[in-house]
Amino acid sequence: MSMLEVNNINVYYGSIHAIKNISFRVDAGEIVTLIGANGAGKSTTLQTISGLLRSKTGLITFQGKPLGNIPAHKIVSMGIAQVPEGRRIFQQMTVEENIEMGAYTRPGSEIAKSMENVFLHFPRLKERRKQIAGTLSGGEQQMLAMGRAMMSKPQLLMLDEPSMGLSPILVDEIFEIIKAFHESGTTILLVEQNANKALSVADRAYVLETGSVTLEGSALSLMHNESVKKAYLGE
Repeated sequence: MSMLEVNNINVYYGSIHAIKNISFRVDAGEIVTLIGANGAGKSTTLQTISGLLRSKTGLITFQGKPLGNIPAHKIVSMGIAQVPEGRRIFQQMTVEENIEMGAYTRPGSEIAKSMENVFLHFPRLKERRKQIAGTLSGGEQQMLAMGRAMMSKPQLLMLDEPSMGLSPILVDEIFEIIKAFHESGTTILLVEQNANKALSVADRAYVLETGSVTLEGSALSLMHNESVKKAYLGE
């Protein structure tokens, strides 16, 4: 059984049909990426899985349990965490306070140990734990958003455009961290405009265009697909 199964979902913004009969799966232990241009429906798909948006049709299941009517905060406690596009950190709070906010579904006795684990992945955040989050660089804010999500000990981590607005060196660093999360046992669903980077770390991939899945396959096969190379890889 797949960890996550999305079957024939349709999502609307008013009269706009944003997601059109999308189906895909994520198996335990995989990195699966959704690639596509701006407006393709990638972020909308993640928000629907998270319970922030609702599908008019179809079914989303996580470990065999349907998510359709479950509130977003309960979905987090089931083992799904999302790092939103644009970081969405709490700007006026400290780094440490931001990280603690990610643990609201966890027993208090586990928070200190989980925070130390976050600091192992992100030593820079440990150095800045008392700093106001809004004063961090863009790359550090992305690390903070990822660290905050890890505090819920997710089985499935969903990352929405983690490289957006970052320098090439920081993009490389973020993707090394994604690989480290994966190696530590976290299953990852990655939404990313940087198709080269996404396909380089993923096991499988789906291409979204105007709300529909138009291609799917192993990341390696899509990396060598002529239409993908022309549209997304700059070749």
